[in-house]
Amino acid sequence: MQKKTIIAIVLILLLSNCASNPGAWGWYVIDPTTKGGWNNIKFLVSGFSATIQLSLIAAVLSIIIGLVVALPGMSENRWVRLPSRVYVEFVRAIPLLPMLFWVFYGLPVVLKSMGLNIPIDPFWGAILTLAISDSAFTAEIYRGGIQSIEKGQTEAAKTVGLNYVQTMRYVVLPQALRRILPPLANQFIYIVKMSAFASVIGMQELTRRANEIVVSEYRPLEVYTLLIFEYLILVLIISSGVRWLERKMGADQRN
Repeated sequence: MQKKTIIAIVLILLLSNCASNPGAWGWYVIDPTTKGGWNNIKFLVSGFSATIQLSLIAAVLSIIIGLVVALPGMSENRWVRLPSRVYVEFVRAIPLLPMLFWVFYGLPVVLKSMGLNIPIDPFWGAILTLAISDSAFTAEIYRGGIQSIEKGQTEAAKTVGLNYVQTMRYVVLPQALRRILPPLANQFIYIVKMSAFASVIGMQELTRRANEIVVSEYRPLEVYTLLIFEYLILVLIISSGVRWLERKMGADQRN
């Protein structure tokens, strides 16, 4: 309800300013009643599929990599734990944009020097960057969730003969999942928003398409306003889906 109120207030302010000073606005560029405006809207909206695909694949990879990194990071063996901690601290320290440039422009050079001629297009370059960048945060979410499970659970699993992998699979992870679901959902929203950086390497997602219309129409205010509302709608849909999933799994209840 609060989000709907904020959206309504923003729309009222925009419309009131438009009415008081119509010459300063150029809403015709996204006016669905005109051919040009409707074509611009369709061009912008068509970027949804690329943004969603990019975000979903990156999120799945991030969840997998994060789990692989998190499990050794909780080992009692220092040398098993050290690579995980180094990975997390190193990746978290790198801003997303420089990492994106390195993956897209630098990684093919590194692979070529190793005899692997593997080109990286903007789509997969953005996916790899988002997955790697987010995996460090996902690993910490896993670690916090797993370590929040009472030690008595793992001790009880050992007494019935379960090994480490079986204990994690059947005892710890099912309980930890309920606790880590909300922060994982926040990370997915983070990935959706950070996917806008893919526009700088030519990925045809929402932001890139908005930039192309701005270059041709010279109306950045109106086009970027619509872009903001596109991201807002997408995030609200994701948030609603996550809340539904939390209710189904009982993640919104105290353990």
